[in-house]
Amino acid sequence: MAVVLDYKGLTIKEMSDLRSRLQTTNGICKVTKNSLMRKAIDGDSNWNDLESLLTGTNAFVLIKEDVGGAVKAIQSFQKDTKKSETKGALFEGRLLRDSEIKEIASLPSKEVLMAKIAGALNGVATKIAISINEVPSGLARSLKQHSEKSES
Repeated sequence: MAVVLDYKGLTIKEMSDLRSRLQTTNGICKVTKNSLMRKAIDGDSNWNDLESLLTGTNAFVLIKEDVGGAVKAIQSFQKDTKKSETKGALFEGRLLRDSEIKEIASLPSKEVLMAKIAGALNGVATKIAISINEVPSGLARSLKQHSEKSES
C-alpha cells in the first residue's frame, strides 16, 4: 500500500516522529520529487492511478505488512500535529478514497484477528470433544437403564 501525504509545514522533528511511529508497522516514509515518482511508476499498470495524487508537496508512506497498523499510526500522527493531510492511497492497484482509508484503520490488528480465529477454532474443538465424549457416556447410561429394567 502507498499512502500519499501532504507534508507542507511539517518540521524535520515531526517527520522523524512520523517515521518512528511507522517503524513498528514496517512502514517507511519517503519524501521525493513528483517527477521522480512519475518515473518510478511509469509503465507499471498497478501504480498508474497514483499519478493523479502527484501534485504539490508529497510524502509517500510505503507499507508492506501491517497496513491497518500503519494507517492508524499515520492518523494518530495527523491528529497530534494537525498539519498533515492524506491525499489518497493506492492499495493493490486501486485508488482509495479517504473514507476507505479510515475503514482500513478501523480494522483490528493482525494479532487480534488471529486470536479471534484461534478462539473460534478452540470453541469448535471443545464442542467436538464434548460430543465425542458424550457418545460412550450415553451408551453406558442406556446399558445401565436396560440392565436395571431386566433385573426388575
